[in-house]
Amino acid sequence: MRSVTLTRETTQQGNLILVNKEHPLAVRPESGQLRTFGSTGIPLEKKTALVLENLFGALGCHSSLLLVSGYRTKAGQEEIYSSSLKENGPDFTRKYVALPDCSEHQTGLAADLALNRRPVDFLRPYFPREGICQSFRAKMASYGFIERYPEGKEQITGIAPEPWHFRYVGMPHASLMEQHGFCLEEYLEYLTGFPAEGKHLNIQIQNQAFEIFWQKLEEEPLQVQLPADAPFLVSGTNTGGCIFTLWR
Repeated sequence: MRSVTLTRETTQQGNLILVNKEHPLAVRPESGQLRTFGSTGIPLEKKTALVLENLFGALGCHSSLLLVSGYRTKAGQEEIYSSSLKENGPDFTRKYVALPDCSEHQTGLAADLALNRRPVDFLRPYFPREGICQSFRAKMASYGFIERYPEGKEQITGIAPEPWHFRYVGMPHASLMEQHGFCLEEYLEYLTGFPAEGKHLNIQIQNQAFEIFWQKLEEEPLQVQLPADAPFLVSGTNTGGCIFTLWR
């Protein structure tokens, strides 16, 4: 067995963190955790940028799709929010622009994409459900991406449908969310049903077996015991605990 130490900070960072009005961003990425996407000059979290580049390469869509927005600083989000209030009014802004520190873009895990045609709308890029855009959606889950704000989930996410906004959550979580039709809020709630001290979620995705469980942090530091021979990832959820993913 091997021991993994969880702290409050551990629960506030990782691919599965929830960032919204009820769960503001607590830990901001450092510059060393970011990487520019291709030749765009737009930064993303390192793994997110690498996987998105691989997905673009698999689709051959570097010329047909654009990364419109990636990582934003708090100051950048404040400026976007303020400008939208002035230009578009409070109703529009409430639907499409997150409050500073409540935006996924401040994690570096979110990417707004657009079909490469002019003009490009920065706040609501055109990403139709056809052609290369739909080909992207067909492959995204196997690369760890989800459409973060789907239609029909507005009451849960607090955001209007954004068919251009994609979020990296990693494998196998993106595929599980796609299978169940979950948004991120629903998925994290679902995983609390598989606590560390109870029955774990055992699934097979793309011919790979996974074991997943939720560990709530009651007090810190907390030592979690894992099998010594199983590769694993741990991600905070920003909701008071962590998700453990073991490759079996």
